[in-house]
Amino acid sequence: MKSKTLGLIHTSATLIPVFQQLCKEYLPGVTTFNIVDDSLVRNIRERGELTPAISKRVADYVASAEDSGADYILVTCSSIGAAVEAAAEVAGVPVLRVDQPMADLAVQTGKRIGVIATLSTTLEPTSDLVKRRAALAGKEIELTSQVCDGAFEALMSGDSATHDALVANVLRDLSKKVDVILLAQASMARVVDTLSEADKIVPIVASPPNAIKYLASIIN
Repeated sequence: MKSKTLGLIHTSATLIPVFQQLCKEYLPGVTTFNIVDDSLVRNIRERGELTPAISKRVADYVASAEDSGADYILVTCSSIGAAVEAAAEVAGVPVLRVDQPMADLAVQTGKRIGVIATLSTTLEPTSDLVKRRAALAGKEIELTSQVCDGAFEALMSGDSATHDALVANVLRDLSKKVDVILLAQASMARVVDTLSEADKIVPIVASPPNAIKYLASIIN
């Protein structure tokens, strides 16, 4: 029997090794390939929103991945979530936005849900997704969304220590107010490992492992 193929579409090459490791661990029999375009998020930031032209490019990448033999497609960037959902409606294979399994887990975990990001363009799509997944599950939630001001700029200037410190401060503060925290950007996941056990008073979930575990449950 031919092995299944997973096509991954990224907006940052830095995520390739993260997902490679997760696929090796949870999808050992699945063939993978990567498509990367790091101009997508830059264009969203420049234009202030996910424009129809950017959405078309996302749809083209999804179609390209399908043409390349993907049986399943995972898009690993939350900022283009709406475009991913639109592309999924016309694709001939299952297409998953990376933060959907994470959102579903959060809705199951608690009523008070926190979402943090370093960019508002990422925060809004993930917050919107959580609201819609909660409505679909018939559950009332209280959503708190927060941007870690200055963290993205610090990371872009090469100051990862300041980025991590700013994110950690927001995590500590928000942990006291919610039942579960979602990281809207995969790049923040490493900060969780720097927190003391005393600071981890609620579950803090990142999208990459939850997305791959979800795919492992449906790919057979």
